[in-house]
Amino acid sequence: MKSRSFASCFLALLFLCCSYSSAATFDEGEEEPNTMAKVGGVRESKHAENSLEVEELARFAVDEHNKKENALLEFSRVVKAKEQTVAGTLHHLTLEVVDTGKKKLVEAKVWVKPWLNFKELQEFKHTDESTLSITPTDLGAKRDGHAPGWRTVPAHDPVVKDAADHAVKTIQQRSNSLAAYELLEILLAKAEVIEETARFNLLLKLKRGSKEEKYNVEVHKNVEGTFNLKQMEQEH
Repeated sequence: MKSRSFASCFLALLFLCCSYSSAATFDEGEEEPNTMAKVGGVRESKHAENSLEVEELARFAVDEHNKKENALLEFSRVVKAKEQTVAGTLHHLTLEVVDTGKKKLVEAKVWVKPWLNFKELQEFKHTDESTLSITPTDLGAKRDGHAPGWRTVPAHDPVVKDAADHAVKTIQQRSNSLAAYELLEILLAKAEVIEETARFNLLLKLKRGSKEEKYNVEVHKNVEGTFNLKQMEQEH
């Protein structure tokens, strides 16, 4: 009877020890920032270009890199954003930064665990195209084996929007009208790269006062990132 009672107590004690060991291991895993179990695939972040959260993470990545490397990179914009479900979320960011006046591309990974108020820069590196001021995202397409020439690009691309805004500003400067021009819509956008110049051919829908007008414009972007309106023609 005593031996049976002793065996029962021993098994109960062994069970409690194992349970405590498992719980302690789990807690320690939660505290360890480098223990990152990857449980999901990488997917596109929705509305990344317009997300304040993604921009905040991008600026955090640049600031952390500058602190660690004693660098002076300036954040310019988010080019591409993807995310992956881990113990939290791992954000894969492609960023445009300015380094001593030149635009470059970098790739950064930021690990976020919101419930712990935890945020950490995991990786920060220059891409193979980091010295280019004109990127595939600037165009949505590039001469990478394709025949040269105009190609349709997304009208919502930030660089296409910048080109359109420059065109509207220049049209306003050249106009004798007191009414301001307002960009309503980019109806069509095409682009091509010739040497190191990006050319944008845009059909713009503008508003001037109560009147709506359409303009065909060609805007160039040079290696310094400067836009120049080369041609404009109003559609009648």
